[in-house]
Amino acid sequence: MTSRRKFLTGQLPWPAGDVGGASWGSDGGTAPPAEVPGLPTNTIRLSQTAMAADFEVILNPGPASRLQGASDALAEVDRIEQLLSVYRPSSTLSQLNAAASAAAPAGVSVPEELFTLIEQALALSRGTGGAFDPTAGRLVALWRTALKQSLPPTESQLAAARVGTGVDSVQLARHERRVAFAHPQTQLNFNAFGKGYALDRAGWILDGWCGAPGSGGQGAGGTSPDGTSPGNTSPEASPNSSQSVQPAAGVTSAGGMEGTVSLPEQAWLMHGGYSSLLARGSLAGVDGWPVGIRHPQFPQKTLATIWLKDRGLSTSGSGVQFFRHRGRRYGHLIDPRTGWPAEGMLSATVLAPTAAEAEALSTAFFVLGVERAQQYCHNHPQISALLIPTPEPGQRAVWVACGLTESDLMFPDVPTS
Repeated sequence: MTSRRKFLTGQLPWPAGDVGGASWGSDGGTAPPAEVPGLPTNTIRLSQTAMAADFEVILNPGPASRLQGASDALAEVDRIEQLLSVYRPSSTLSQLNAAASAAAPAGVSVPEELFTLIEQALALSRGTGGAFDPTAGRLVALWRTALKQSLPPTESQLAAARVGTGVDSVQLARHERRVAFAHPQTQLNFNAFGKGYALDRAGWILDGWCGAPGSGGQGAGGTSPDGTSPGNTSPEASPNSSQSVQPAAGVTSAGGMEGTVSLPEQAWLMHGGYSSLLARGSLAGVDGWPVGIRHPQFPQKTLATIWLKDRGLSTSGSGVQFFRHRGRRYGHLIDPRTGWPAEGMLSATVLAPTAAEAEALSTAFFVLGVERAQQYCHNHPQISALLIPTPEPGQRAVWVACGLTESDLMFPDVPTS
């Protein structure tokens, strides 16, 4: 097996994304990964555009049947977009926002899958003290307009946009699967959660086709972990598929995916817009998938290489989307607790058992700052992070690692704290 250090020249140079539920811009980096000498040329790649991002499946060489699995996985991303996109009036979430605002306080009944996602998102919001907030959509829209005009909003505009925000504005009745909004202005938005969830669901389907131990994806004909029946079910099962359920699709899954894959043909990596990733097993020849994290101050440089295996990863940063007004820089990641852009961080990369959790927490950690992000990792051993705080004037940026080992992280271009 090739050593990780020798293989470093073949890292996948994913750009650090500009991602977040409280974000005014696109869902991630826009440039495709560059060709890097040393990266195996016989990997199999399938891609499509969804959720305003490029989704891609990368496979080791193996059985041709997995190509149908990759196609089904990408089709599942389309289904999740129709479920969660707030930019489609016909989506399930858009219909919920319209109906619940009109029906308060009685609320409306929603499908089990969406209800479970709302429960998980609200739990993550409470667990991060509101740094991740799925009700901050009106603030996002306000700052999107500010970007176009290069003019920050007024205090009165911010106050109006904050009406109806906060998880206490969303009331759930689990038995009836009813969702009610306490304010007509309340809206749910999964921009910092939806891409990760799409990756988790697509990954579960890939596992079924690739025959991963403990999987139960579409090729296996199994039942999805959240009890739903995704569209695009293939009538032909992969001959190596397992019938058991693989718990990768929900952010509350216990234990993650570690140790479930041993064969190269069962491994895969999938990303959505380069800023959110999910990996199973390893790239052939090494232990894991080498993911290059872009330096937040010098995009042409690689900050570090993270070896991703059986986990989700997401990066949030504001190095690209921002504007300046009267000498002040306004980044695109908003602190939903104040309504203003978060300050004090250059980037936050989070590794978690699922991509949805990683995506939500990378946004939250960017808002929370180093100390509170470290505390969260300490209280949640399954979460790890690479944090880059904003340096003092004249000082170099340093990275702070939480829960990462030498086998996870290699060759940073900036010093550690």
